[in-house]
Amino acid sequence: MKVETNFAPELQALSQSLLLEKYAQQGESSVAAIQARVAKALASDEHQERRFQETMRLGFVPAGRINRGAGADLAVTLLNCFVQPVADTISGHIDGQPGIFEALREAAETMRRGGGVGYDFSGIRPAGARVFGTASDASGPLSYMRVFDKMCETVNSAGNRRGAQMGVLRIDHPDIERFVDAKKLPDLAALGLDERSSELVLGLLRDQPAFAWAFRGAFATLSNFNLSVAVTDEFMRAVESDDDFDLVHSAPPSHECATKVLADGRTVYVYRTVKAKVLWEQIMTNTYDGAEPGVVFIDRINWDNNLRAVETISAVNPCGEQGLPAYGCCDLGSMHLSRFVREPFTGEAAFDYPGFRRAVAGAVEMLDRVLDVSRWPLPEQQSQARSKRRIGVGYFAMGDALAMLGLRYGSEASVAFVDRVGREMRDAAYEASVELARKFGAFPLFAAEEFLAEGTFASRLPARIKDMIREHGIRNSHLLSLAPTGTIALTFGDNASSGIEPIYALSQVRSVRQKDGSRVESTVFNAAYRAAQNALGPKVDPTAFPTVADLTVDDHLAVIAAAAPLIDAGISKTVNVPANYPFADFAGVYLRAWKAGLKGITTYRENNVLLGSVIAAGSLPAAAPPVTQSMVPQESGAYSAMERRCPSCNAMTLVKKAGCDGCDCGYSACDVS
Repeated sequence: MKVETNFAPELQALSQSLLLEKYAQQGESSVAAIQARVAKALASDEHQERRFQETMRLGFVPAGRINRGAGADLAVTLLNCFVQPVADTISGHIDGQPGIFEALREAAETMRRGGGVGYDFSGIRPAGARVFGTASDASGPLSYMRVFDKMCETVNSAGNRRGAQMGVLRIDHPDIERFVDAKKLPDLAALGLDERSSELVLGLLRDQPAFAWAFRGAFATLSNFNLSVAVTDEFMRAVESDDDFDLVHSAPPSHECATKVLADGRTVYVYRTVKAKVLWEQIMTNTYDGAEPGVVFIDRINWDNNLRAVETISAVNPCGEQGLPAYGCCDLGSMHLSRFVREPFTGEAAFDYPGFRRAVAGAVEMLDRVLDVSRWPLPEQQSQARSKRRIGVGYFAMGDALAMLGLRYGSEASVAFVDRVGREMRDAAYEASVELARKFGAFPLFAAEEFLAEGTFASRLPARIKDMIREHGIRNSHLLSLAPTGTIALTFGDNASSGIEPIYALSQVRSVRQKDGSRVESTVFNAAYRAAQNALGPKVDPTAFPTVADLTVDDHLAVIAAAAPLIDAGISKTVNVPANYPFADFAGVYLRAWKAGLKGITTYRENNVLLGSVIAAGSLPAAAPPVTQSMVPQESGAYSAMERRCPSCNAMTLVKKAGCDGCDCGYSACDVS
């Protein structure tokens, strides 16, 4: 019996059109067809191919680049993002790191093959530093970032995808204030507008989202970058105690200044000394008004790193969920949590942990294979990836799954669920990686005592898993990452909530960028809400589906605090803040995040005037467009298919309402009921 897992009839119009545009190859019109291609491309034999298909049918969704490129006749990479080094020289290399314009070339090559790029620009000497070779003064990192910004705007990324970039600068870099203000929108009065004219412009920005986007792109420099400040523990302690803070660099300035020796033994020049609280308030003000820059707690990232003995991380990928070394990559995929909820919207609703663990194990195997079959934009990226074999299994539809289970996002019960899911995913992933190491060997740079040294993420694993690692090694240095998953949640999940986020709104108006740069608005409904209407009828209580508008800052922080200790890489999570949230409380969110040991934090305070939202809450009609079978796979044959649990192997399996075709394990479908 040929069974096709075809979700196409159930997807909303926008989800279906984007699925085909972003991921389908010629002749493909369904999720099932994409999954079949991906499984065949990644597998080394037919048995593994069937395992990969089952893994995706259970609920694993590889990241976008894998779905787009695996098995396709395209010269693209299967990795979503990379971190690229940039050295303090115009050309050539310093200590093996490429100079600015060589780094620009490498980034362009990476981007045109489909990969986003993150950079640490801290090595570039500050504006005003002495350039002895030409007897001139340096222009600073921001001037070169503008060159990278224009490159990103010019180079088309593979597969109908805009180029993505993350720019990082250390908090102690002498140009940090300029960096923090780099995407600050202009003061309309400073542009020569009187109060009445300013109000007219603000009204246009408020009422015309397309104009708001164009306005931001025209006036905000570095519009093709996300920006994050790499904040150190030393700086945060100085903020707490209201101390002075030195801005330093290894390159000498054009003026006389003092030097100091850092903890790592390097001698640096002290360009200026500032009040830590004043600099912190500048960061907070820009973030409060314009959502950038984000903050990454770089010391926490490095201390927690399983490979801290052999690498130092100074930058993150464009969405911030992966701190990576030079030439490191994001090899990602996410579990669709809604697919593991049994008897949703009822008093018997439960999460299928055995099925979840089985899918996680399959996901680890799939992502490990990606590293062997992917095309690589640069040989340095391939070398880095295969020496450490970093992967990132995560999840999406957390908000949907909680609603299906009757749990309010941010409640004690939801926090307990997030913790349980995280532990199950962590343990299943690490156990699966050990099993792969038994078959194929540990990653080349593996050293048990360094990997399990006090403070690393691996040192906090259960004792039995640490014993397994000591005995057999482990295939992958890192295994877990919670990415934003916006597009795969919209397409493969029919607009499920993304990543670890709550449901944004039950009805959403999405601004979709077209190939010509214009934007078209489309309305879509939340997947869990549609599923509830299908199961319970049109009179579903919307209050059973808490959205961003219903949640407090504490709700967001409670969920991320529960998830973070169980993720070895990082989490992309936005803390939504009401427009009227007091500034002092807003700044306190970041202090709380640092004290809680988070690796970073991003906030968004509603401000459509200046930002131009990609998603906005829409109005809710009496009934959302129903689905026919609530994401249950459909058979391509004479009979409809149903999902049942196999009593032999405990897998969820597709069986006919008639006939004796059964589970992959060999159990007869006649007995599966």
